[in-house]
Amino acid sequence: MANTATAGKKKRSNILYSKKLAPYIFVSPFIISFLLLSLYPFLSAINMSFQRVLPGQTSYVGFSNFERVFNPVFYTAVQNTTIYVVWTVVILTIIPMIFAIFLNHRLMMFTNFFRASIFIPALTSVIVAGTIFRMIFGESDAAFANQVIGLFGFEPVEWRYSAGTAMFLMVALACWRWMGVNVLYYLAALQNVSKDLYEAADIDGANAWQKFRHVTFPAIKPIFIFLSTITTINGFRMFEESFVFFETTSPGNIGLTIVGYIYSEGIQRNDMGFGAAIGIVLLGIIFVVSLVQLYLTGAFKKEDA
Repeated sequence: MANTATAGKKKRSNILYSKKLAPYIFVSPFIISFLLLSLYPFLSAINMSFQRVLPGQTSYVGFSNFERVFNPVFYTAVQNTTIYVVWTVVILTIIPMIFAIFLNHRLMMFTNFFRASIFIPALTSVIVAGTIFRMIFGESDAAFANQVIGLFGFEPVEWRYSAGTAMFLMVALACWRWMGVNVLYYLAALQNVSKDLYEAADIDGANAWQKFRHVTFPAIKPIFIFLSTITTINGFRMFEESFVFFETTSPGNIGLTIVGYIYSEGIQRNDMGFGAAIGIVLLGIIFVVSLVQLYLTGAFKKEDA
């Protein structure tokens, strides 16, 4: 009996320390969570997009939900979302790069203080930040933003009731929150750039632009591609920035986004099948745009040996 128990323990020990089985044991939590939290909801959404879902009854309706997707309201949501994506990608990839280069300079003082300070907005709740922004950019003459522009002789602005200013509010809130995070990404990449390369560039007589083009940017290009891709995906998935300013409705749909349209149709109007169809279309848009973006930025090119 003792020999049998010892053999059993030894067998279990061999299984746990097996080089073939151990990798699967370590990745199993990820696989299980992926199957339950990602793959199953995704397949359910695809199935639901072909259904008409009502309380207590479900019926398949073929492609009728997808035929309803392409309507003027959806095109307005796509237009608003696309403008938002373009602005956030440009601002959240270029300006953090400039800030990071300055913070990484050897003559820059209090760099640790600035690094900590610019990260604080990312820790702030979007609802709290949105409420503060709504107070700053209020419609009354007493609002801080209107008081500032009043000093230059401009009339008060109804910030949330014009297409241009409404887009400005949503972009400003997103950039305020994520600017510091992107700066830290660039700073991490800049820390790995060898100072010998800059010294060699100085010996060759390179100016600041040439050093940035041939030394700095190639080193941080992977981060640039990563941030532009992630910002694009998050831009198409944006909902909070629109919700805190307009909640569920905005004049002329100036604040309507694709995800906001999904929420309006799927949750508020209880048309889950139609909302799922919009979500599948959004998934296709993100997939195509991401592929095109990665191709244009050279992410698919193989590095020369």
